[in-house]
Amino acid sequence: MTAFPPKSPAGYVPEMAVAFANANGDADLVAVGNPLPVALQAFAASPPVTGSTATSTVIGPFVALPGRPVIITLTGTWSGQVRLTRSTDGGATRQPLTANGAAYGVFSANICEPVWEESEAAAKLYLDITVATGTLGYRMGQ
Repeated sequence: MTAFPPKSPAGYVPEMAVAFANANGDADLVAVGNPLPVALQAFAASPPVTGSTATSTVIGPFVALPGRPVIITLTGTWSGQVRLTRSTDGGATRQPLTANGAAYGVFSANICEPVWEESEAAAKLYLDITVATGTLGYRMGQ
């Protein structure tokens, strides 16, 4: 018996509830003891792109999870330039990042900071590294 039995004029309560298909394909009603089987999907981030180089090179791709900051760390004793680039065609073309029409994501010193937040699942990020002298350590991850 429920805590709130049906009252007259009706002697019953028609089921008006959300249901979902169980493992057998039958309808299961959502209830306190049988909640809707949903969960936030946990996406695995790409492994960080990490290493060191004494020569100019392009590193990547790094596939960022949408909505989470990408953090770049540059270390070592080096001179040159590192530019973060983005591709939506699998790396065939890589575009330099801009903000309000000005170059963005260009570094010439050691850093450890969030530099980009991706919103497109198909986009891939690359480090376009130009080393003039020394050895650069790099890491791009989330």
